[in-house]
Formats: sequence, structure tokens, C-alpha cells
Amino acid sequence: MSVSGKVLIIFPTYNERENIEKIIHAVLPLDPRINVLVVDDGSPDGTGDIVDELIKTEPRVNILHRTEKQGLGRAYIAGFKWALERDFALIFEMDADFSHGPQYIKDFLHEIQENDLVIGSRYICGVNVVNWPMSRLLLSYFANTYSRIITGLPLRDGTGGFKCFRRETLEAIDLDAIRSNGYSFQIELSMRVWKKKFRIKEIPITFVDRVQGTSKMSKKIVREAIRVVWYLRWLSMLGKLD
Repeated sequence: MSVSGKVLIIFPTYNERENIEKIIHAVLPLDPRINVLVVDDGSPDGTGDIVDELIKTEPRVNILHRTEKQGLGRAYIAGFKWALERDFALIFEMDADFSHGPQYIKDFLHEIQENDLVIGSRYICGVNVVNWPMSRLLLSYFANTYSRIITGLPLRDGTGGFKCFRRETLEAIDLDAIRSNGYSFQIELSMRVWKKKFRIKEIPITFVDRVQGTSKMSKKIVREAIRVVWYLRWLSMLGKLD
């Protein structure tokens, strides 16, 4: 069944003042249905203040101010709940630093007509990553292979964070049950969608590492991902992800 209606793009931010206004101005003209929600974790660089100024002249821009850095997963869950309290039919996850190209949004909007979750994949057609050092590329690639083997999740890019959900897909997920918070959040969320037997499709994107700002990757995030995939496998065996 095809879907229409309002679209929300969620941008989780922490110190993105160099990028946030540019990315908002890049996505809004793509489709009149598109709205933006910035979930800002109290950025000390004034990211939230920039968005507050944009809101004064652009009614399609919104912000959730949070007082401290609480992590990627918590930011998206807050954004999802905000969206589900309103009349959005399609809800995107997207990075604010242009690593996720706005030009792909039209492809997501096309593919979501026949699917419940569409994921932008760096690895569905070879390896499509630009400007990463080889060490990080290998870490990402083999982390996805590792998570696929351990959890059984049939995705080439389980850690990908460029996604489009139908409203009904997120409504079916117990968002409060999600425990992951770093990049493993993406694995857990996709796995819960898969276990609910929703239709998932990966589409190819080229991921371009940020030009401005600082990466949020850390050893803590990597350690969490290694641990969480075993936790998800255990929950799956107990039937607690269905």
C-alpha cells in the first residue's frame, strides 16, 4: 500500500553549528511535505540557537532542546516520540553533517511506497565510503559482517543511520525497550523491525565523511556494539524481539 502525507527528517545534533543551517536549507526545498526536527543535546557551540533563529521564519523547522549529551539512540527515540504525537506519515533518521546526501531523499520516498523501512546502505553495492581512513573503513565493514553473523539480521549495513520509516512501523516498536544508545542502536532498531516481519529494503548510497565538525565515533561506542549484538541474539532466542 502506498503512503503519502507529511514527512519528518530528524537530525540529532551536538556541536553542528557549521552544518545545521546548510543541511536544513538543503532538504526543505526537495519536497513541500518535508519538515525538520533537530534534537539538540545542549550543544555548547550554539547549534540550538541557530535553529531557534531559523524557526522564526520557517514554520517547517522544529527543535527539541535537551540539557545534556545523552547519546544517539536517546536522541532518535525522543524524536520518534515527538513525531508519533503528531501527524507525520514518514519519519527519517539522517545525519546533519552531509555524510548522508540530501539527493538520496527522493529515492527513499520512492522505495518507501512498497516497504516499511528503507535503509541507505554503504555496502549493498560494493563499498561506497569516501574520505574514511582504511582503519575505520575496515572496522565498519567487519563490524557489519560480525553483527550479521551473530544476530542473523539480513542487512549489509546494519549500522547505517540513514533511514526512512513508515509511521506504522515505529508505532509497532516498543521504543522504551530499546537499550542501545550508540551506533548499535541502529542494529537493535532494525532487528526489532525485522522480527516484526516488516518489509525492509536497503538502497545504495555513497557515504561521504564530514568536512566540517568533529566525528562522534569513540572506543566506547565500538565496545557497546560488540556487546549488544550478543544481547540481541539472546533476546531473539527468547522470542523477546517479536
